[in-house]
Amino acid sequence: MDTGTPSFNPQAGDDLLAHLQDEATREDWTSTLDSLAPGVSDWIRGAVFGGLYQRPGLSLRDRQLLNLGALTALGGVDPQLHGHVLTCHGLEMEPAEIIEAFVHLIPYVGLPKALAALRVAGAATEGLDDLGEGSATHRPR
Repeated sequence: MDTGTPSFNPQAGDDLLAHLQDEATREDWTSTLDSLAPGVSDWIRGAVFGGLYQRPGLSLRDRQLLNLGALTALGGVDPQLHGHVLTCHGLEMEPAEIIEAFVHLIPYVGLPKALAALRVAGAATEGLDDLGEGSATHRPR
């Protein structure tokens, strides 16, 4: 397995983001970020989504589960957690799987943080069916 240094590839990042998020979602976070820190969204697109996410060894599903765990451990990042829950659903994870990921975190991050994440997941998945349809902020897959 090639574990070389991630590249900086904005086009690969844009392609992956087009798969993971709808245009309105991408525009929302990039415009918000660029209004506060111009150019940082370019770095995130190129280095994170065009580099780090392109590395072999983990599927997109695995990467999203890691994101859920990290964001839950951080706490206080409900908008980002909400978006990643919807991305998980878009990658065909069922709401029950997403909920179980947060339940599994209870002994590791503590009940208060896991409970907060469960509330976010419940709100994010409310009204979504198991086919990935019904999301207001992410394109149905």
